[in-house]
This record gives sequence, structure tokens and C-alpha cells, in this order.
Amino acid sequence: MAEVSGKLRVALVFGGRSGEHEVSVVSARSVARALDPAKYQIVPMAIDRQGLWAAPEVAQKVLEASGDRADQVLAFTGAHRLDPRLLEGAVDVVMPILHGPFGEDGTIQGLCEMLDLPYTGCNVAASAVTMDKVLTKRLLRDAGLPVVPFVVVTREQWSGAVPEPVRGLSLPLFVKPARLGSSVGISKVKSWETLPAALELAFQFDDLVLVEQGVDAREIEVAVLDGDPPVVSVPGEVVPGHEFYDYADKYLDDACKLLAPAPLADPQVGKVRELALAAFRACGCDAMARVDFLLEKPSGVFYVNELNSIPGFTPISMYPKLLGLTGVPYPELLDRLIQLALIRHERRRELAAAALKPLGERAATGS
Repeated sequence: MAEVSGKLRVALVFGGRSGEHEVSVVSARSVARALDPAKYQIVPMAIDRQGLWAAPEVAQKVLEASGDRADQVLAFTGAHRLDPRLLEGAVDVVMPILHGPFGEDGTIQGLCEMLDLPYTGCNVAASAVTMDKVLTKRLLRDAGLPVVPFVVVTREQWSGAVPEPVRGLSLPLFVKPARLGSSVGISKVKSWETLPAALELAFQFDDLVLVEQGVDAREIEVAVLDGDPPVVSVPGEVVPGHEFYDYADKYLDDACKLLAPAPLADPQVGKVRELALAAFRACGCDAMARVDFLLEKPSGVFYVNELNSIPGFTPISMYPKLLGLTGVPYPELLDRLIQLALIRHERRRELAAAALKPLGERAATGS
């Protein structure tokens, strides 16, 4: 593996075309500050809102700008469709810090696979699955894990009237675009009269919409870091400052409270950590994920809500905070993610080499 001055060259990819562009930039700044300069040389790679890759000096300027809030992100413009440095062997490992579509959904992961580059985070399939709330719900349900009742509505099914299967659910409802993050396009519906408007809003962002039955619940989050054995964090709790934990509440208003660790009884802690690892495995995740739960207040039942394959890495983000409380400080977390990426890459190469052996040779060696 090529290195410069004994340092591993880490391509830090951030920005992107999704509605979470600003959050990605803030996360990348936090990661850049935490990466050990004695071990790593950061190669900043910024993608603008149109999908253009910025020149190196522009990417560096954006990364070095001050501001730890999504509304403090410096606007920038890219210059070309794909940074050719990815094709020239200028980096040793790619660290995608891209939240939402065109980054967290398997696209950048697939690019890295095609270029034979190690990358941090989940594999292509798990990234795509966990970005899709419908696929995630179905996998979790089929694995016997608890999820709230839900109905899927496609654009073809949407006629402006409330679909009949949705009426089998109980109010309140949550209406969500299937393949977006950070609560973009999500509505809490308290009356049937407002449901069409919520569906219209969701369809502005996706052709597939998830309608979930609301529950009176606390919001609990658990961080999972792969390894032998995996690290499953202590749980944290999000106390929304708004009607629910929406984008503004997460990144703009500072109205929510993040309780880490969450005030839970020991049996509850054990249960939610067990469920987090089970959900991680059911969705085929590796490397990392944040698993989000709804803890129903009347029953005490944990429902798996969703998984995030590239969770926030901002200064206030739960994922690094919870792992820090579980004995994995931020710089060590980044070290582990990079090592996991390198190990997985070597294993993929071994498997690819075995698959390329002539059929007769494989039969003779039993491989």
C-alpha cells in the first residue's frame, strides 16, 4: 500500500447533492480535526450541490472554514464531474462523509469498489438497504425484530385520496420519503384531513413513501462499531425540542436535548443493545451504523425505527458521543474505521482472486 512520509493518505469526501449537504461539511470538519496528523494525510474532496467535484484548494478552504452548525457552511462550486485523483492512485483509503442520497446509499461505495479502493463504512448492499426505509422495515420484520405497523405508498398508487390500506393504521401517523435522511420531508399527521398534504410533501422528495403508525415513545439511539467482537454502545436518548426530531431540531435550532447515556433501567439497556446488534446484522451492515429505536411509553416495547450507515460526525452527533462513553474515543473510532476498511478490502481481493481461478484449478484445490 502506497504511503507518503509514512502516513496513510485518506480521501475525505464531503458535501454532495443531497439535502444534507451542509451537515456533511460540518461532519467532515469534525473528522478532519480528529484524524491523527502523525498517521494520516488528509486529501479533501468536496462535491458541490450539483455533483461537481471542487478543485483541491477549494475543498481545503471549505474544510478549514470555521463553524460547527449546518447554517454556517461556506458555499462552494465544483469544477468537474469526477476528481481524477481517485483514478491516479493518489489515496490509500476513502472516507465518505456524505449523508443522504448520492453518498450514504451505496453510490460512492460502488464507485470505490469499481476503482478497487478501500473505503470506510458499510458495504454497497447494506448502504443501499439502510438508506431505503421500506427495505429496512421489511428486512427487520422478516428477521422477527419489532417494527411499528406501516404501509407503503408508491407514486403510481397516489391519486390524491387516502389509500385504503393506510386507513387500517391509527392516528397519529408519520409520513416519510423512503430514501432520505435527517427527517427531510417528514410530517406528523394528527388528522385524516391533513394526510393528503403530508403525502404530497413526501412525494416531492421521493417516488416511494412510508406511512407509519405513530406511537407515544421515547427516541433511543445505539451506536454499533464492527469488530471481533463488535462494540455496541450504551444507549442515548433524543428529547426533541419540536413536535418531533426534525432537521431544524437536529442541526439548526439547538432546541433538542441529547441524553448520553439514556436514563434507562439495566434490563432495558441490555435489551436495546441486543436488538441493535440484531438489526445491524439483519441489514447486512459492517463497519458501522447507528440504530434508532422508539421506546413505547405505555408498553415499554422497543421498536427498531431505522439504521444510519453514515451517521452524523458533527461535534454534537450521537454516534461518536455514545462510542466515546463506551470506551472508544473519537480518534480511536476513526482509526478503527480505517483499519476495518483495509481489512475488508484485502478480504475482497482474496475472494476475487479465488473466483478468477480456472474451474479445473478450483476443483483440484477444493476451492
